[in-house]
Amino acid sequence: MNDSTPRIDKYLWSTRIFKTRADATDACKSGKVSINSQPVKASREVKTGDVIAVRKGPVSHSYKVLALLTQRVSVKNLAPYILDITPPEELAKGERHNESAAAWRERGAGRPTKKERRELERVLGERSLGER
Repeated sequence: MNDSTPRIDKYLWSTRIFKTRADATDACKSGKVSINSQPVKASREVKTGDVIAVRKGPVSHSYKVLALLTQRVSVKNLAPYILDITPPEELAKGERHNESAAAWRERGAGRPTKKERRELERVLGERSLGER
């Protein structure tokens, strides 16, 4: 492997898909990362044009590699390196998951605040409307 072709774990970390390189490595080991529909190990090299699929919770994100990157860059400088091609229906899964998580409270967390109560009523109200 030469220095101009990064490993998948390093590429996922440098494009800020994962917060740490160890998180990216663990995701590869557990089969949550694939390149061109093939599960990969953390040492797999990334090439321009590859389509990377990353499973985070219920959502399967898809990214297209536009250029190679070996050092971490800020979010505003990512556009020339990676393109998010995740379908809208996958993103909707994540939003539904976040809303259902908002309706669940930790045991012993006390009473909800006024703001939390309104949010709970909004989420639960939308569900009851959709069930009719």
